[in-house]
Amino acid sequence: MEFNRYRRVVLAVMLVLALGFLLLRQWQGPGLPGYRIAPMPLVQTVVATGRIVSVSRAQIGSELTGVVLERRVQESDKVSPGTILLVLRSDDLAAQVRQAEAALSQLQSTTRPQAKVTLDRAQSQLAQATRETDRRRALAAQSLVSTEALEQAQQFEIQARSAADAARLNASALAPGQTEETLLRERLQSLRAQLARTVVRAEKAGTILTRNVEPGDLVQPGRVLFTMALDGDTEILVPFDEKNLALLALQQPALAVADAYPAQLFPAAISFIAPTIDPQRGTVDVRLKVEPVPAFLRQDMTVSVNIETGRRQSALVIPNDALTAVQGNNAQVVAVHDGKVQRRAVTLGLRGLVMSEILTGLAAGDSVLADATNKIANGARVRVAEQALPVAGSSGLGASRNELPVNLN
Repeated sequence: MEFNRYRRVVLAVMLVLALGFLLLRQWQGPGLPGYRIAPMPLVQTVVATGRIVSVSRAQIGSELTGVVLERRVQESDKVSPGTILLVLRSDDLAAQVRQAEAALSQLQSTTRPQAKVTLDRAQSQLAQATRETDRRRALAAQSLVSTEALEQAQQFEIQARSAADAARLNASALAPGQTEETLLRERLQSLRAQLARTVVRAEKAGTILTRNVEPGDLVQPGRVLFTMALDGDTEILVPFDEKNLALLALQQPALAVADAYPAQLFPAAISFIAPTIDPQRGTVDVRLKVEPVPAFLRQDMTVSVNIETGRRQSALVIPNDALTAVQGNNAQVVAVHDGKVQRRAVTLGLRGLVMSEILTGLAAGDSVLADATNKIANGARVRVAEQALPVAGSSGLGASRNELPVNLN
């Protein structure tokens, strides 16, 4: 009997305690997941995807129409100034060059000496005709020869003078450095220049990216035969959404990773921000200089970049899923104070894909509900089931419409 009475008392006490606990839980409200606000390091980054580009490219073609005899290079070949890229068939031009050289040689060895001989003979004939005219004039004055004979002598002198003048002009034109030699040398130089253009050479150092020609092809001026990336800085061209423009600045550091080599990170820094916005895409072109350049990088390779735009060694942070009604740097949270729901306005600082900095509205140790969209009434009692804060050290921000968010840390 005594034992049964003791057991009933214990059961009654346990029932009262259980009922009290249930009433307490009901009074405290439902248990909801949440976070306790705490300071921690925060890095704000902008994440985007772009492509490897060289500082400039050159499109190489032929200045002449011709048939390709040799192609000396192919894709990925490194070339230096003067490297032969292509050789065109040049038989006709080579023959014309030889003809022009022969013409110049003939001028120097034959035509010019003959012109001098002709001039000397014409001058001698003129001197003789002049003497004959003077002699007949003296005889005519004494009536020893007829007037007709004098006129014939004068006519011969005129003809001899004309021939001498013509010979003098011809010899002058054929003299060294004068018209005829100049014309022949200019023609020879022009033909040699055309012959030289049958060999297509690299003007600058660089890397061959594409080739669009093979031996036997007929090429014409205006056709692109090779595309070459000129030696210089290697850059990453990234089209960022214009909403991120205010966060970007020259020399901001970044980490990059190529899609083809996801385990090999390499550093970069912003070197150029375009002064205009693409109105169709709503993007701004940003170039990041890569230094040192990894050996595996290739032209047009897809690369994701993570640009650091802000850093706090100790920031009061909140997970982004605990924010609602975000407008610029203003937002709302569902805070829990003394077990009651309080909707509060907060001001944000650095922001990321995972965590954001709280400047005003919350203090260290405050609790907020994880689900900021919960419709629970203001002032209602709830119990916070605390969850661990996400790692805040590498929060990405604002991937643009063509960007691929990645975590590079």
